Amino acid sequence: MELLKQLSQQLQALDDKQLIRKRRTVDSPCGPRVLVEGRELLAFCSNDYLGLANHRKIKLALQEGAAIYGVGSGASHLISGHVRAHAMLEERLVQFVGDHLEAPRAITFCTGYMANLAVITGLTAGDREAEIFSEELNHASLIDGARLSRVKTHVYPHADLAALEALLKASKAATKVVVTDSVFSMDGNLAPLTALLALCEQHNAWLVVDDAHGFGTLGDKGHGALEHFNLRSPYLVYMGTLGKAAGVGGAFVAAHETVIETLIQKARPYIFTTATPAALAHALLTSLDLLEGDEGVTRRAHLQALVAQLDNGLRLERWQRLPSKTAIQPVLIGDNAETMRAGAALYEQGLWVGTIRPPTVAPGTARLRVTLSAGHTSADVAKLIAALNALERDSA
Repeated sequence: MELLKQLSQQLQALDDKQLIRKRRTVDSPCGPRVLVEGRELLAFCSNDYLGLANHRKIKLALQEGAAIYGVGSGASHLISGHVRAHAMLEERLVQFVGDHLEAPRAITFCTGYMANLAVITGLTAGDREAEIFSEELNHASLIDGARLSRVKTHVYPHADLAALEALLKASKAATKVVVTDSVFSMDGNLAPLTALLALCEQHNAWLVVDDAHGFGTLGDKGHGALEHFNLRSPYLVYMGTLGKAAGVGGAFVAAHETVIETLIQKARPYIFTTATPAALAHALLTSLDLLEGDEGVTRRAHLQALVAQLDNGLRLERWQRLPSKTAIQPVLIGDNAETMRAGAALYEQGLWVGTIRPPTVAPGTARLRVTLSAGHTSADVAKLIAALNALERDSA
């Protein structure tokens, strides 16, 4: 069949460039040590940054939520799927991040990807002359949200405030939306949010902040990038995910109540999707308490100590550890094949590290994406440091 032949040729082309992705099946809970196809591995590839995904209190809360609400929600939020647990979670999220927003309200989604599609298409709905200003290194969900909005989109160079300012000055659009990650998922560095917000306020533009990798890990109380930078503005539209540091699943958007009502009425990814199971929302109430409480403080401090340990311990010459103070610690190698060999060698030693290649990153910037967790010990990180140092030296 000619159609299958075409697909096979496309797959072979990917394989020839060392770009084929493969799944591995995990037979244990998410954690620093996982059972993968019969082997126990020390994992440095999860976004469970605070080690909450298998937390006893959250698991008990999930069981309690299933006992109260059952398993499925049965409908979209706007039909009959909006359950008391969803309403309680949204109220709790307003308490969590609302100090940084004017007249705050929150809305929950099944995934961060869906939340980003909803925000960008919802804010630009009904204005064909709207313009989007998107950071060069933004996550795919933000890029796809801009595409789905079908309005003019400008991509400004990474962290280039001068370029963004020039674009905003030249824009005649009534609706301007600046979109950025807070923590860039493949580099681990922070966006200059303070300066970005100042530009948005000056040029009457929304600032959409995707805090997927900052929520729970940044700020003294884990309130995320807005707390870290001490920001407050009615121009802010904040998206946080609940399946990374929070350890469960889903996402939310918090903003001025008028923005949230606009999303409820106009955002197709919200209107036409079955609501998340209420049991997950119920479990997240416990997760948020942990993030904000003493245990969250302790876990964030331990995570930062591990980041410092990795920084101090790596002795790389050809490879490059990208500058990052977050849980995302990339080691830039460059070549696809060498990156895959490095990942395979680590795997053989019982260390599971993500291998990232184009199109996720730019050509020539393939890397190992090391992610640290508060669930790791100092001994775990020491083992990784020794393996990376030896591997780079021996592969020269």
